[in-house]
Amino acid sequence: MTNERAVWIAVVCTVAVLCVLLVGFGIITVLAAHLHDAARSANETAAQASIRTIHQAQVQYNSLYNRFASSVTELGPPVNGTSSAAAADLIGSDLAIGEKNGYKFAMTGNESGYQITAVPVAFGATGSRTFYSDQTMVIRQNDGPEPATVNSQEVGLR
Repeated sequence: MTNERAVWIAVVCTVAVLCVLLVGFGIITVLAAHLHDAARSANETAAQASIRTIHQAQVQYNSLYNRFASSVTELGPPVNGTSSAAAADLIGSDLAIGEKNGYKFAMTGNESGYQITAVPVAFGATGSRTFYSDQTMVIRQNDGPEPATVNSQEVGLR
């Protein structure tokens, strides 16, 4: 085998290896994007489940204290001692601090009703929809970074 032929074979082999690597990186990139989409979707589903949990806790809280809780903290566990209107122990501490599964939760309430909002911690990364709900228990969504409102589209109606 001549020197020229050996160089030619080495070049062809190098190009072949580079092609295989490029295809491999392409496949990894596509898989990573799908995994990212799946994680974001799971966070959005978990946010809706957390809103349902808050609804259930609000029903219990209202029956105990004759008003709706004004914050998620009031629905959460007490720091020490027994449960009270200030910390009714109706939801977990993770949700009571206002952040769970890539979403931040905020709630206001009074004697006649309450409003819940859930927004992604990092829009586009942990979620791509915002959610709103109130004492009607209808969950509404916005497909953008602006917080969903009472006028936003109902979840499941597309």
